[in-house]
Amino acid sequence: MEEIDMNQGHPVIAVTHVRRAFGTKEVLKDISLQVDQAETFGILGPSGSGKTTLVKLLTGIDEVTSGQVEVLGVQMPKLSMLQQIGYMAQSDALYSELSAKENLEFFASLYGLRGGNRTRRIADVMEVVNLQEHLRKRVDQYSGGMKRRLSLAIALLHEPPLLILDEPTVGIDPVLRKSIWKELRALNGKGTTIVLTTHVMDEAEKCDRLAMIRDGQLLAVDTPADLLQNTGAASMEEAFLYYGGARR
Repeated sequence: MEEIDMNQGHPVIAVTHVRRAFGTKEVLKDISLQVDQAETFGILGPSGSGKTTLVKLLTGIDEVTSGQVEVLGVQMPKLSMLQQIGYMAQSDALYSELSAKENLEFFASLYGLRGGNRTRRIADVMEVVNLQEHLRKRVDQYSGGMKRRLSLAIALLHEPPLLILDEPTVGIDPVLRKSIWKELRALNGKGTTIVLTTHVMDEAEKCDRLAMIRDGQLLAVDTPADLLQNTGAASMEEAFLYYGGARR
């Protein structure tokens, strides 16, 4: 796998004046933001706000209408960058007729993981999402929450420098959610950069920095504490409403 040199001080992600339109419908309007190395950067917004479209631009699944997206110093989209990104989509991209182990082995082969290293990584990620006992179970026998957990395990498999997670903890019980957040923090400590989308306010507060997005527009980018302080809000929900123009 080609290693990308991350010089200190360079953003892992740089989004510059990005616009995305489908026909006459403008889904993202002049978005500019940066994500730094080893931070957890949250994108907060209601359904239909443009979060998933933005994530698809960051991963190179989709292309901008205008503007520029750079990831790890490379202009997106670029196919080779998939090796550097762990991506968890909002809808689970799993082979339901295969077992969890077979799914993991398939994705491991795509990422070039072989032999003992592959076996070790599969065991490690299944432990993170607490699915060790269900390794050989067919995915079509998994519950919705278990599928989300397996999707997260696949995103973590190749230890990428950048994790992009679209609504990662939807349908996951609070106890496991807490342990997943602990693992995400440990990954930050090892230098991994994490971008995640959420519409859950208490999850937004766990991020190092937060981008608030609504109707395709970036309302604010700051630390959760500063967003609260700047708006005089008692909760993240109040702060979001403030920036969204619903000021009371």
